[in-house]
Amino acid sequence: MISSNNLLFGLITILVLSSSLQFTSAIETEEEPKPPEIPEPSPEPEPIRIPEPPPPPTPFPRESESEKIKRLTEENDKLKQQNINLQGEISTLKNEKLRLQEEISKLNDTITSLKEITMEQIRVIMDLVNRLKDVLYEKIFSPTINL
Repeated sequence: MISSNNLLFGLITILVLSSSLQFTSAIETEEEPKPPEIPEPSPEPEPIRIPEPPPPPTPFPRESESEKIKRLTEENDKLKQQNINLQGEISTLKNEKLRLQEEISKLNDTITSLKEITMEQIRVIMDLVNRLKDVLYEKIFSPTINL
């Protein structure tokens, strides 16, 4: 158990400590605030410069007029040959298109004839079914009904 002397001593110690804390905080609040320090100016950063593009290369460096004419003539000949090739391809594609259209027309004709044949077969089958019905009625049911 705690003795009353120890308890009394502890309470007194707590009171003394709390009063000393109040005293020091009162002293701290009575101090005058110091003015804030003036910051040193920071140097301004240098602006980022856009790099200058290199000068465009000359398209045909040191080309004489005759070389230039020769080169352009060769390019023109190549383009003419490409044009001739493309015209040949176009005519080939047109011929292929006509051939395919003829095949499609033939297929359509075949489909139409098959449709007609199928319809005729259906008519024949229906006629046979009707005949079978008539025969069954006359031969089987009619004598049974007459009895």
